[in-house]
Amino acid sequence: MSSKLYQPVAIGSIALANRVIMAPMTRSRSDPTEHKANELMAQQYSQRASAGLIITECTMVSPKTSSFFAEPGIYEDAQIEGWKRVTDAVHSAGGKIVLQIWHGGRTCPTDYNGQQPVAPSAITNPMPYHSATKGANTQYDEPRALTDDEAKAIVQDFAAAAKRAIAAGFDGIEIHAANGYLINQFLVPQSNKRGSDSHYSGESIETRARFLLEVVDATVAAIGADRVGIRLSPYVSYNAANWAAPETEIPYVASELNKRRIAFIHVMRKDMMNPNADPTLDATPLFRKNFTGAIISNIGFEREEAEKYIEDGKADAVAFGAVFLANPDLVRRFKENRPERNEVNWGTLYLPGAAGYTDYPALE
Repeated sequence: MSSKLYQPVAIGSIALANRVIMAPMTRSRSDPTEHKANELMAQQYSQRASAGLIITECTMVSPKTSSFFAEPGIYEDAQIEGWKRVTDAVHSAGGKIVLQIWHGGRTCPTDYNGQQPVAPSAITNPMPYHSATKGANTQYDEPRALTDDEAKAIVQDFAAAAKRAIAAGFDGIEIHAANGYLINQFLVPQSNKRGSDSHYSGESIETRARFLLEVVDATVAAIGADRVGIRLSPYVSYNAANWAAPETEIPYVASELNKRRIAFIHVMRKDMMNPNADPTLDATPLFRKNFTGAIISNIGFEREEAEKYIEDGKADAVAFGAVFLANPDLVRRFKENRPERNEVNWGTLYLPGAAGYTDYPALE
């Protein structure tokens, strides 16, 4: 009998052929001016259509909010057509695909966007980044604090992006609320110092989570709860993203999401960036305990652990990142217990062109 990892599952209204998920991975193969999806991106995603579900790279919901220079957008109707090429290609190959929608907040460099970045508070991201224009170890710009009305307008940008995603043929959306981007910035006290006069005050988890929950409510109203998922990263320290008190905050956030009956929570279970992090920490069980929808777990899985994780009921599906990037037929390699793995070409991760993107070979 084959492992449950390779058996079908329904996640919201999306019927998956298996439980091997392609995790979202920024690859910067769009263009830095119009931020449209293109034929090369369609080829890359369709090559990996054997995944039970593909979650795309982060996609901008608001103009002038680029964090990665050449990532795609979904903030205007003109961007729908490029994404239709992607969804058509994936669906023609038998796959399912959701669009990860996102706002970078304080990680959006001024020289990429021609304007100062925005954030919950005027606190600069302490982590340096590799700039496409200035090189390695560049410091982020100090952001401008959003007004409450401006934050509410961004909530509506998420809703409009969700509608465009469905118009472009996506099977649903994933809200990116992880890794220290705007929603995560509201959620944690190290980047949200707003006072009690703000609707989005940083003084408690209930007020810090308001922006996240309003984005969920707006997207659910736009396209239906059964096509909405969210990605969360309570332990991840990248971009100062780690939650203040995961043991109490996960149950609160998960229970609030459960009330909204969204399709899935995608949990980044460990701190992927910190070599000194406790390797035994796993955020997934607390989400599982407080959320009755589908749970997707991610970070550090290989085939054997993923199979057992699903068999033990710890999650409904497991997402794979870099190994899927380099092995477009990963599901076959897993099912046939094939040991061969292409190595990731890290040097081309964010460079334009097919090298290290669409040229990874499948098994013969």
